[in-house]
Amino acid sequence: MSTQAFKAARDFLFAHREDYATAHRDFRWPEMEHFNYALDWFDAELAVNHANDLALKITGEGAATRTFAELSEASNRVANGLRALGVKRGERILLMLGNVVPLWETMLAAMKLGAVVIPATTLLAPADLKDRFDRGRTRHLIASAGDAAKFDGLDPSVTRIAVGDAPEGWHRYDTLLEGSPVFEADGPTKATDPLLLYFTSGTTSRPKLVEHSHQSYPVGHLTTMYWIGLRPGDMHLNISSPGWAKHAYSCVFAPWNAAATVFIANQPRFNAPGMLDSIVENKVTTICAPPTVWRMFVQEDMTKWQTSLREVCSAGEPLNPEVIEHVQQVWNKTPREGYGQTETTVQIGVFPGLLVKPGSMGVEAPGYRIALLDADGQEAEEAEVCIELDPAPVGLMRGYQKDDGTFSPLGIKTGNHMAYRTGDVATRDSDGYYTYVGRADDVFKASDYRISPFELESALIEHPAVAEAAVVPAPDAVRMAVPKAFVTLAADFEPTRETALSIFQHLRGTLAPYKRIRRITFGGLPKTISGKIRRVELRQAEEALAKAGQRGEGEFREEDFPELTAR
Repeated sequence: MSTQAFKAARDFLFAHREDYATAHRDFRWPEMEHFNYALDWFDAELAVNHANDLALKITGEGAATRTFAELSEASNRVANGLRALGVKRGERILLMLGNVVPLWETMLAAMKLGAVVIPATTLLAPADLKDRFDRGRTRHLIASAGDAAKFDGLDPSVTRIAVGDAPEGWHRYDTLLEGSPVFEADGPTKATDPLLLYFTSGTTSRPKLVEHSHQSYPVGHLTTMYWIGLRPGDMHLNISSPGWAKHAYSCVFAPWNAAATVFIANQPRFNAPGMLDSIVENKVTTICAPPTVWRMFVQEDMTKWQTSLREVCSAGEPLNPEVIEHVQQVWNKTPREGYGQTETTVQIGVFPGLLVKPGSMGVEAPGYRIALLDADGQEAEEAEVCIELDPAPVGLMRGYQKDDGTFSPLGIKTGNHMAYRTGDVATRDSDGYYTYVGRADDVFKASDYRISPFELESALIEHPAVAEAAVVPAPDAVRMAVPKAFVTLAADFEPTRETALSIFQHLRGTLAPYKRIRRITFGGLPKTISGKIRRVELRQAEEALAKAGQRGEGEFREEDFPELTAR
């Protein structure tokens, strides 16, 4: 019954692929008491009705292809192998692999067992892994043999399984594949049972633990499938690293919800021309990439690549309008934005068939009800993006796990609303389109004006010398604070006075006087392991300099350039 309800909801969105008004008005989340995505959907539907279709295609290192039927059988074997090693329902498996076939086999196997997966990026250091062992209550571990040393000294009772040549004390992953190809579940899986435990990026504090269920991500990502515009048989490329929620968004659930192929182009280091070659050679039809990748793409002569792309999407942070316009011009495709979090699926997006408003992240997703609420719970034109919880959308997490293993309340009562607060500030226009302003703790005041870092960063990125930028408040005796930019320069540009002057001149012609950036420092930007800029570090550094009465090393200030005010 749950499988039928899931398929009916999916098919409804298919039927209204470019009819957002109907999809938004009439979509209902499927009601289910029991649901196991791997058993009830992947095995029962995809491995039967799409048995010989490609579920996964990897090029580059670890190149391989797997059909839905092949992955179904392999994951049965892995599930039986894990069970033989003592993995039980509800126990937690830390999964730290790159984009290799065992990653997907293990994800499906864990679902079948009812085990909980803790995805982890291969970039994690031993201290990060200890945190995941401790707070994540890890009982089992699957990692590449090349990363085994990172776990030395950590809880020796954790079952260790290595992909590759297993070190002493580790089990070989390959032996799991020797298990029986037939899997029998030890009982039904409740739809609300835990499935995934994610550690967030930790841009302003240490990572939070986000728990998702067997329905919140598998079923919740129907909105992600709808936003991307996926169809059965699509070759879908999502440029994202394993270990982060976006990988589950578009390298697992959204494409497989649509019976599409997950395509991976492994590269030793990201190379834009090489990735564009892969898109053409493998006839990729849909793509989702972060703004950083799109910015690298537009630095190439994109007219050289004649693609098979039907849908192009961007997510992770707002995409600069000039990048959208460039892709439109050279490929006649308009990148569509989507907004979600580790805690949710796509909750706001520019869905197929809708007008793209450059700078806007789109409209409310089917199945979500969004409100902009101020600190007092009152609706406002510019306020925090909040998800209404009466009823809660299926795609919202089960909650944040606290250090003692219990969970924080999912939402809070604010005014007349029971809502989950995202921590992001946005505006909404008369057409229902939302525009991202910034993290609630990143928006600041300068000369009593509210400043959105993203708006200023968008202006900066238009200058050819700027590859990446972050704007934070710098304490100022007169204005209380002034906008300061930290800039990573594009190739062929030097951190000179002339470069700073050129950027200041560009900003004077782009921004209103009260928004103008008054200080610039060139150099790298502090980031989380997932690649998000830690503006909190930059703010703290500026506050420390101001308290010491010092000026940042290599800092350029507007007042250093008399030619800017010369008549």
